Amino acid sequence: MKLNDEEQAMLNGELGEPRRWAIEHMMRVGRFFDAPDFVEVTQAHIMADTESLGEAGVEFLERMAACPEHERRVRIPMITDPRGIDFCHYKRLRQTDAMAALEQRTIDAFEALGIMMTNTCINYQTIMPPVRGEHLAFGDTGVVIYCNSVLGAYSNFEGGPSSLAAGLTGRTPRYGLHLDRNRRATKRFRVTCQPQYLSDWGALGGIVGARAGSYWEVPVIEGIEASPGSDEMKHMGAAMASFGSVPLFHLVGVTPEAPTLEAVCDPAALAAATIGETDFAAFFARYGGKGEKVDVVVFSAPQLSLLEMQSLAALLDGKKLHQDTDLLAVTSPVVAADARRMGFVERIEASGALVLEGMCFYQSYAREMGEANGWKRLLTNSAKLANIIGGYGYEPTLSNMKNCVASAIAGEIV
Repeated sequence: MKLNDEEQAMLNGELGEPRRWAIEHMMRVGRFFDAPDFVEVTQAHIMADTESLGEAGVEFLERMAACPEHERRVRIPMITDPRGIDFCHYKRLRQTDAMAALEQRTIDAFEALGIMMTNTCINYQTIMPPVRGEHLAFGDTGVVIYCNSVLGAYSNFEGGPSSLAAGLTGRTPRYGLHLDRNRRATKRFRVTCQPQYLSDWGALGGIVGARAGSYWEVPVIEGIEASPGSDEMKHMGAAMASFGSVPLFHLVGVTPEAPTLEAVCDPAALAAATIGETDFAAFFARYGGKGEKVDVVVFSAPQLSLLEMQSLAALLDGKKLHQDTDLLAVTSPVVAADARRMGFVERIEASGALVLEGMCFYQSYAREMGEANGWKRLLTNSAKLANIIGGYGYEPTLSNMKNCVASAIAGEIV
C-alpha cells in the first residue's frame, strides 16, 4: 500500500506502539482487499462487547491502555456500540458479578484510550450524525447501513480491531464503499405491498437482505409510496444487514444517492424482482407461536428511539404485565435520560416492565440470561432480533409493537 510520510512514521514506530500496531493492522486489511492507499476518516465506532472480547480481548485493550497517554489516545472522535451490562439492573437480569467485572475493565481501558462510552447502536439518531460524503470507520452493521444509505456517508463494516486502528490512525483502507463505483445498485426490487408497522419495515429489510445475500450486493428498492421515517429506515436497514450482510441500499426518491432509479443503475440492464403480500406473509410465518405462553417481550436491536419510547409508554399506560411474562425495553443512555425526564420511563416501568440503557439484548449473555430466567419463547417487533436470537436458544416470534404489548399483558401470544 502507498503510505504518506505520516503513515510511514506510524509504521516505523515513531508515534508510539499503539499507532504502529494500528497502521500495520490496517495495511494487512488493505492488502487483502487490494486497497491502493488509505482514506482519512472523521469518526470511528467500535463494537467490542465483552461476550465477544472475552478475557483475551480485554487484556489486549488493557495492554494498549497501559501505553503512554500521548501514544494511546485516539486521534478522531470515537464512540462505542451497546455494552453487555446495565450496571443498575444486571442482577435483576441474573447476570453475574464476573460479567459486570469484565465489563468494567473494558470500560476503564476504553476511557484510557480516549474513547467515548456512548453505548449505542443508534448514534445516527442521537450523537454526531454523519453527513453525505463523510468517510467513517463504523462497526455495527445497523449503524453502517443507515449511515451509508439514509445519510449518504461512506463506511465499510469494520471489525473491532479495525475500528480501534482507525481511531488511532484516523484512517481506513480505501476499498469497498469508500469507492463510488461500488455504490451502484446491483439488485433491483419493486414493492407492491406497503409496510405499515416497524415490524413490516423490518420484514422488508429481511426479505431484501436474504435475496441480496452478499456484502458486495447493493439493492435498490422502488414502489414505496410514502417516505418512511427514521425508525422505519432503522428497522429496515438493521434487518437487511442481518439477513444479508448488506451495508448499503437505495430507496428511489428517498435516499440521497437515488433521487431517480437511473441515478443508481441502468434500469434496462437490471430487471426488478417483485415483493408482495405473499412474501411478507411467508416471512412472518417463519416465526410462529400464536396462542403460546410468552416468556419475555424484548424491544431491542436496534435500541429504541425517543418516539418508540413514547409509543411504548402510551401502550402500557394503566396496564400490568402478566405475572409470568417479562418485558424489556432497551435504549441508549441519551434517549433514556430524555425519556426519564419526560416521564416515559416511569410510565413504562409502572406496568412491571424494565427499561435498560446502554446495552443490547443479544450482546448481553443472552443464552445465560435465558437459562437463568427460564425464558424460551421471545416476542419482539425487531426482525433483526428475531433473526439472531434463535442461535441463543430462544424461540422467537415477530409481531408489531401493539401486539407485543397485548401479548405481554395476556401472557400468551395474541
